[in-house]
Amino acid sequence: MQLNSMAPRWKWKGAEAKALAEPISKSVSELQLSLAETESSGTLSSCNVLLAVEPEQAELLDRCCFGRLVLSAEKIKKWIQLSFEEAFFLHYNLKCIKISLQGRCLENEVDTWLYMKSKRPNFPMFFKAYSHLRSKNWVLRSGLQYGVDFVAYRHHPSLVHSEYSVLVQSGDSDRLRVWSDIHCAVRLSGSVAKTLLTLYVNGNFKGEDVNLLVCLENFTVEEQTISRWSPELSREDQSTNSKQHVPNVSNLNTL
Repeated sequence: MQLNSMAPRWKWKGAEAKALAEPISKSVSELQLSLAETESSGTLSSCNVLLAVEPEQAELLDRCCFGRLVLSAEKIKKWIQLSFEEAFFLHYNLKCIKISLQGRCLENEVDTWLYMKSKRPNFPMFFKAYSHLRSKNWVLRSGLQYGVDFVAYRHHPSLVHSEYSVLVQSGDSDRLRVWSDIHCAVRLSGSVAKTLLTLYVNGNFKGEDVNLLVCLENFTVEEQTISRWSPELSREDQSTNSKQHVPNVSNLNTL
């Protein structure tokens, strides 16, 4: 199943045609081939990865919405700052970049996984959520300014507004446990014309298995949208309306 949402809000006339002509999946394939051919390598730095690329590759990364350009006086190379989720997706899912730590290339993917997990204990859960939507060709950016974990775009942010504000949580999470939290999150998302999407990542995050990449295959992701209930939908004069009643909570997909 695909995520069902409101119609996309394109930012300018002709943006939809441009998006159809340049699908994200095609751009990602071009990026994957280009980075693999040059054996691009990123360097772990605190809680992000710095990736040195050619100017053409920097443009491809921007077109695919991976990372952010770091201003530098260097003209031959461009530096891109990747989040852990972005870097590991390129490294593990697309297998197009290498990652090094203090000048030493981490050949074993598990070593990279363990380092990222040591810096961010909740990294396994967030990466599973990130890769879940990215694999469906949704573009993800940080949702910090909206009080959520990610915002999801149908295409490049220069072409279309984001459609979802995304919250990631596990079964034992304290988030959205009380109605006031749900109400605040839904109102905030609605005020910026987004649908609140919660991703419930189910799995054993406390056991030793979380140290192994195979745990990603055992994690499952449940998508659920939450929206405000509209009283007008229940009024008597609306009973003959041909439109179907829209539930305020919707389970979209379970993998």
